[in-house]
Amino acid sequence: MTAAENIAAVLLAAGRSRRMGAFKPLLPFGGVTVVEACVAALRAAGAGEVVVVLGHRGEEVRAALAHAPGVRFAVNEAEGSEMGVSVARGVGALPLETRAALVALVDHPAVPPDEIRRLIEARRRTGARLVVPEWRGRGGHPVLVDLAYREELLSLAPAKGLRALFDAHRAEVLRLPARSPYVTRDMDTRDEYVALHTDVFGHPPPAR
Repeated sequence: MTAAENIAAVLLAAGRSRRMGAFKPLLPFGGVTVVEACVAALRAAGAGEVVVVLGHRGEEVRAALAHAPGVRFAVNEAEGSEMGVSVARGVGALPLETRAALVALVDHPAVPPDEIRRLIEARRRTGARLVVPEWRGRGGHPVLVDLAYREELLSLAPAKGLRALFDAHRAEVLRLPARSPYVTRDMDTRDEYVALHTDVFGHPPPAR
């Protein structure tokens, strides 16, 4: 972790990608896989460690990240569970000295490191305990959560997830205007994936 801030990240990658028709974390994104792109962006932004939460096809994700520095793993063994369960598994794997965590989704692989770094800088500058990037009024990812809320994160209502935490502590939330639209660009379907890859790299992904 960074010595000054003790910022880590939790990357949620446990889902089955049913709507995609292919397994999102291992799809190509530029010259790497989607999950590798996510980890690299989080690390470049200042996350000293990234906990990747695994579930479906977890061993394949481990293999894809075998040589990525600063990565550890947590497992969501509850097949088909809600996002709140994965958040709890990831936070539970963070060292106790971690002060804050970026919670990221594997289906947002295009968020630039500079955009993620702005969340960390905003926390340092304002003291906000919850920071969410916002593009044209719409909240995006990743979000930054102060681990003063660790116990609440470990017991999130599965169906509501992080939304319940943010709703309960609205006075602590900083909505940070983003400079990149990619904070709100996910890829749940094949068409969304092809469009995102084309926007970022200037060409569609290779046919699979």
